[in-house]
Amino acid sequence: MQSDSFVCRGWLFHRFWLLSFIAIFLVACHAPPKHHSRDDKTYKLTVLHTNDNHGHFWKNRKGEGGMAARKTLIDQIRGEVAKQGGSVILLSGGDINTGTPTSDMLDAMPDIKGMNMIGYTASAVGNHEFDNPLPVLMKQARWANFPFLAANVYDKSTGKRLFQPYIVVDSGGLKIAIIGLTTLDTVETSNPDVTRGLKFTDPVKEAKALMPEMRSKADIVIAATHLGWYFRGNYGVNAPGDVNLARKVNGIDIIAGGHSQDPLFRPDIINSTYIMQAFEWGKYVGRADFIYKDGILKMTNYALIPVNLKEKVIRGGKSEYVNVGPVISENKAMLELLEPYRKEGEALLNVVVGSVDKRLPGERSEVRFHETALGRLIAEAQRDRAKADLAVLNSGGIRASIPAGQITYRDVLTVQPFGNQVAYMELSGRDLKNYLQVVGSMPPDSGAFAHFSNVAMVIEGGKLKQITVGGKRVEDGKIYRMAVNSFSAAGGDGYPQLDNKPGYVNTGYIDGEVLKDYIQKVSPIKVSTYEPKGEVKRY
Repeated sequence: MQSDSFVCRGWLFHRFWLLSFIAIFLVACHAPPKHHSRDDKTYKLTVLHTNDNHGHFWKNRKGEGGMAARKTLIDQIRGEVAKQGGSVILLSGGDINTGTPTSDMLDAMPDIKGMNMIGYTASAVGNHEFDNPLPVLMKQARWANFPFLAANVYDKSTGKRLFQPYIVVDSGGLKIAIIGLTTLDTVETSNPDVTRGLKFTDPVKEAKALMPEMRSKADIVIAATHLGWYFRGNYGVNAPGDVNLARKVNGIDIIAGGHSQDPLFRPDIINSTYIMQAFEWGKYVGRADFIYKDGILKMTNYALIPVNLKEKVIRGGKSEYVNVGPVISENKAMLELLEPYRKEGEALLNVVVGSVDKRLPGERSEVRFHETALGRLIAEAQRDRAKADLAVLNSGGIRASIPAGQITYRDVLTVQPFGNQVAYMELSGRDLKNYLQVVGSMPPDSGAFAHFSNVAMVIEGGKLKQITVGGKRVEDGKIYRMAVNSFSAAGGDGYPQLDNKPGYVNTGYIDGEVLKDYIQKVSPIKVSTYEPKGEVKRY
């Protein structure tokens, strides 16, 4: 979710049109199995999709993305399709919430209002929808003019689904069933205080159970999912995703997904199911054109359309950013709708709270694979506030980098948007060793990968071999205070649960506020002061 560099996943934007051409060729050669035929008419259907919006209702500093340009693009496509006698549905793969300070402060109201104006058909429920207390989530569902869909999320107290499992819509005469599915990762990656009263069931079992019912009502079945796409279905430490769903559930024609935030420039075709995903933050709108005749659904075109994305080029010895695709104008009505929300948070968010001499690295591809100066800085801030001997920080709590120069409150809240509280735990040296052995062994490429403050240790094969705190050997009988955020303490990211044990204290201080105060205290910051120097070794 974090990078302005769109090369980080191996996709080069200057190959965009070539990849799109290849996609058209490949998908045109695929014909899914026949469904029941309603008549001999040829229907034209266009499926548009976005995912992982994460509060990015407004364009970024380079003019990329934003709902105003997205509306212009989608309106243009709708007009084009209508002239050709086709129909359009628009889906979201979930995670409307969490990612930009203004949106977070307003409970994603501008994002949902913007989606209403654009005219979304339905949205999957993402794991980050559960970052907020349930009353906020249910309020968001009421704000939306489109349904939140989740077939596999249940309220434990009632045994009933929290949201509709699926809907059936009429699109140009075609009956289309749309089912929503939410990742099982939610129980680990979202606020445990929110999800504790919920049950997340196997998406495959739910889809299989509902398939006969949906097939009896619809010509086409689409899954709007927040499960993640993993190459060849190798999901690693994550919960099984869209490939697994397509392999195990017959009858799903299309999956419009999210969660892993992949730019699939051509659909992955598994078990006659087209799997699609459009990266993140509204940077692309996915467009899939189909024809349906005699019970057969066939894709005729597929593309990820960039929404004013830029790439850096060198001209006359100087670098500048140019659009990857055509320039898309911003819809005036959308700008008028969203501008008040944008202005509402500006006065507070633009306040300068400190400065740093170099970039503090916090991209997903950095913090989830190795410790960074930013991770150390945040851990130090929490240790300082808790007056603790050490601190542990999950990398999933770091959502962006801080560039060199002045640091604003906006930068801080972009890095830490979740609003977790700083907590601490009093542990014996023996219990501390056991805890650090577990969290220190958390795998890379996951939000569980840990950063530390005031700790040096060696972990080999999942076993703790050496450990010091503050440069001194940990003694089994001594008591140590460890700072940790409330998310991890509640068992988030698979960490051992601490908040139900004696010696646990939630300070009530919000992590973003703690980081802001610490930055003000220690500025100007030198990155070299916080750069890890091999204190924690994992073999």
